[in-house]
Amino acid sequence: MAGPTGAGHRTRARQRYLFVRILEACNADCFMCEFALSRDTYRFSLDDFDELLPRAAEAGVGYVRFTGGEPLMHPDVAELVRRGTAAGMRMSLITNGMMLPRRIEELADAGLAQVIVSLDGGSATTHDVYRRSPGMFDNGLTGLRRAAELGVLPRVNTVVGPHNYAEMPQLQKTLTEAGVRQWELSAIKLDRSIRYPDPEHVRSVCDPVYEADPHTHLVPLGKRFYGDTPEERDRYFADSTTPRASEPLCHVVDDVIYLDGKYERAYACSCLPHREGSDPHAASWRQDGVIQLDTPAFRSQADFFREQGPRICNGCSTTAAGYSDDVARLGSVPPWQY
Repeated sequence: MAGPTGAGHRTRARQRYLFVRILEACNADCFMCEFALSRDTYRFSLDDFDELLPRAAEAGVGYVRFTGGEPLMHPDVAELVRRGTAAGMRMSLITNGMMLPRRIEELADAGLAQVIVSLDGGSATTHDVYRRSPGMFDNGLTGLRRAAELGVLPRVNTVVGPHNYAEMPQLQKTLTEAGVRQWELSAIKLDRSIRYPDPEHVRSVCDPVYEADPHTHLVPLGKRFYGDTPEERDRYFADSTTPRASEPLCHVVDDVIYLDGKYERAYACSCLPHREGSDPHAASWRQDGVIQLDTPAFRSQADFFREQGPRICNGCSTTAAGYSDDVARLGSVPPWQY
């Protein structure tokens, strides 16, 4: 198990996850997202990735996940996947799904191991309204089904809140029937408190989703988005604090590197970039023009959130919180559990 004093004490029993934001541009208009309909021109380059890959291997990375924006808008995304696969990485990306049906075969051929599609509604009738993108739900499901046929692990991430929690039983049924293998439900994060008129109704609707038989139903990863314990539920429904890694330590920071390509910032958790403003804990992943991971600044950030995250973080994902708790309890975590 990873020790409490930083990267120098980490065993390599668990391979790390490397997230790379390869662009900010996006073709969706999701109401909760800062990159909605972005036309930003930045693209993470093939040369950058070629330079990054050996550094990632040295740092113990085994999984690489591209994020955005919308990664399928990157003209070289399939080649990025191919180069990562050739370097021994298991490659993943998260997409809104609109372009997936026409790109999944080339991505599978390039070696893509996992695809994550964002789906928020129980049907196209609601999802496409939430994402303000007609056709997105059906395209996403079509792409997921084809991914499964091609041997690419299909996963769905759902942003859940007062607007859609009642649809989760229907979405569970739809995803189970579609052959989706993994599902994350994470609470919506906005710059204001999230209020539910009746928290007990949330539990009565969603507890059965989490408690379903995993042999017959797709059950969400990690913690419940509203918390597993009375204390977590009180924090969530009273002040919108999502469930965190349990005390005393957050173990995610031992296993995750998140790189923002455009701004050359590195984070020890995929949730930390969303704390933005002027984040005093952000670290650069270029030193004098050279890519470097696990720099002293990065290790300092990881050490801080390892100790303080379980007490101060207010935007943790259910998967991150569950991953940390699994590491604390078991010492190891199955592949693709983050």
